[in-house]
Amino acid sequence: MENRRKILNLLGLATKAGKTAGGAFMTERAVKSGRARLVVVSEEASAGTRKMFQDMCAYYKVPMYLFGTKEELGRAAGKEIRASLAVLDSGFSKALAEQMELNGGSGYESE
Repeated sequence: MENRRKILNLLGLATKAGKTAGGAFMTERAVKSGRARLVVVSEEASAGTRKMFQDMCAYYKVPMYLFGTKEELGRAAGKEIRASLAVLDSGFSKALAEQMELNGGSGYESE
């Protein structure tokens, strides 16, 4: 549980620093423009959304993790609900990836 809080706090800090893009459209834009360093998709996201981001992140070689509820991601992003977030900063993405791995790493690393 402590680890989940750390991940959400890091996402919140990254958002406050202006280093995240939230929501499917903005996340997709960040990945395709090469700005995304890491993508977080809610565990509650639909199978279609998960597959779209898995394929896109694999293609663009961006690590992707499944984490949290839509509400948790939304709260971290300062919004109501979010199914996905892109982290745009390499420092934040490295710290988040480390925490995600400690959390069980239910993610899809790009090769």
